[in-house]
Amino acid sequence: MATETTGTVSTCVDSHGGAIGMPQLCFDWFPNQMFWLVVTLVVIFLVLSRVALPRIAAILAERQGTITNDLAAAEDLKAKAVEAEAAYNQALADARTEAQSIVAKAKAEIQADLDVAIQKADAEISAKSAESEKAISEIRAGALDSIKIVATDTAVELVTALGGKADAKAVQSAVADRVKG
Repeated sequence: MATETTGTVSTCVDSHGGAIGMPQLCFDWFPNQMFWLVVTLVVIFLVLSRVALPRIAAILAERQGTITNDLAAAEDLKAKAVEAEAAYNQALADARTEAQSIVAKAKAEIQADLDVAIQKADAEISAKSAESEKAISEIRAGALDSIKIVATDTAVELVTALGGKADAKAVQSAVADRVKG
């Protein structure tokens, strides 16, 4: 599309006042468009530099402060966690030591009770053993007396059965000699 200028009338406008083609490409209107472009850019620059950019800078500074504070708080919490872990490990070691001492004390008490019980059982066993020895010696003595009586009676009966006359004193002394060995 070609634009023609005839006098003071622009070739970018038809006879009815409507634009021919794209008005922004009309060279007759370039100075006007440049002026309004510069005015608009200056207004945008002033609004941004006076209002928007200080707010953005304040928000960024606040964020940086918050991040710095959060990092410092995190370092403090990390240090406290390390201290808490050290205290926990120390408490755990102390508890283990105390548990071992309690176990050793309990073992010693159990061993002492066991020793007392063993001594008591040994004393009871010794007493019963002495009683049993006494009873066995009494049984032996009684058995030896019974053997002497049975042997004397048997010897008297044998001598009588064989046709002899048994002398009670002689039979008793013969049985006593045999029992002695």
